[in-house]
Amino acid sequence: MDLTQGTSQHKQGRAKKMMLWFGIISMAMMFAGLTSAYVVSKNRPDWLADLQLPATFIWSTLVIFLSSVTFHIAEKAVKQNKHSLATMGLLGTLVLSLIFIGLQFQSFNELLESGYFFTGSASSVTTSFLYLIVGSHLVHLFGGIIVLLVIIYNHFKQKYHAGQTLGLELGATFWHFVDALWIYLFLFLYFFR
Repeated sequence: MDLTQGTSQHKQGRAKKMMLWFGIISMAMMFAGLTSAYVVSKNRPDWLADLQLPATFIWSTLVIFLSSVTFHIAEKAVKQNKHSLATMGLLGTLVLSLIFIGLQFQSFNELLESGYFFTGSASSVTTSFLYLIVGSHLVHLFGGIIVLLVIIYNHFKQKYHAGQTLGLELGATFWHFVDALWIYLFLFLYFFR
């Protein structure tokens, strides 16, 4: 397919999608670097092999998976011009994302109460990696929430409908990436100790 063909709107859409994928690949490389450093550091004598992840990480993984489902429902509803179903899906995604953040901070509290700190004399390389990886994901999720709020605003302004969904598609792609990233990170941290 010739990328120079099509209307100006189609060309702009392809360019925006390509830029999003460049960003996603960059983020994936960053987390690949963090998890690779985690793997290499595991051989250190001060590594905490018995560190138990808080159970709230499991619940937050379920919640973020459900947020991808509700976002998918919203995207499909917009393409079918089902405005009220799209509204419920988008607002459901927002609520689930806020629950996810609350669960993540609860996990941090549980780690702190167990004596696992990010820095200082009571910290370890293991806990520092854990906080860094989870915190970095939260930063990307906050970016996703900003995108979601823009999409909700545009949805209420009725800017999306069948045939005009570029912003919604871009936001959904980013959201699904951030969700899949968390599932990968959770499984990595849970099984690779």
